[in-house]
Amino acid sequence: MADLKYKQIQNFLKEQIQKGIYHTGDFLPSENDLCEQFKITRTTARKAFDELSKEGFIEKLHGKGSRVRERRKSLGLLTVKGFSEAVGGNVQTEMIKEPVLVKSCPHEFLHNKGEQHLTDCIFFERLRKVGDLPVMIEKNWFSESALKGFTQTEFVDGSFFKTLSRNYRIEITGSEHELRAEFADATTAALLKIREGSPVLHISIKFSTSNPELVIYSELYCNTSRYPVGNSYFI
Repeated sequence: MADLKYKQIQNFLKEQIQKGIYHTGDFLPSENDLCEQFKITRTTARKAFDELSKEGFIEKLHGKGSRVRERRKSLGLLTVKGFSEAVGGNVQTEMIKEPVLVKSCPHEFLHNKGEQHLTDCIFFERLRKVGDLPVMIEKNWFSESALKGFTQTEFVDGSFFKTLSRNYRIEITGSEHELRAEFADATTAALLKIREGSPVLHISIKFSTSNPELVIYSELYCNTSRYPVGNSYFI
């Protein structure tokens, strides 16, 4: 029963973070507060905090308490270096194609690695800009059955990952990716405002999530002449 109780507290606090009730940098209630609120022992409260720390949701600061951490830094995904840190509020996102149901996913991983073909999936495409400068074309696919009704969902702060976390309680748990240099075709060149045939970085990513039924396939086309690629990327 004690094991079940700490899990309940852990899930309650995690949901509070995912809903945005507690933001990055906020301190969670103390162990004493949790003991009083939920009528539990300090051992149970401490266990709940320990598990949240292992999952990357909080950091425990000696003598201060448990603070919500920026989980994206621990995911080891793929990002454009400086896209958010250096530019801040100047980042713009333009929806090229709203989320829509399509019959199949042409992702490179499915073709190159002989994975099972993905059918009946949601697709959306966006253009990421720094000010007026287009930097990245982003195409995404995932099984429609894993996120029912997603085509009617509003993105949280323009972020797909935040939407998964806050609206669906789903977290990104890992990724595989392939990088290759290509020459921009006419469509890519027009969107990125570069010459046709200019070099672009094509990145194929397969994201795993906390929902075993949800795998996200992304194709990115990046103009790296101004913003080089780093080691973590967030949709």
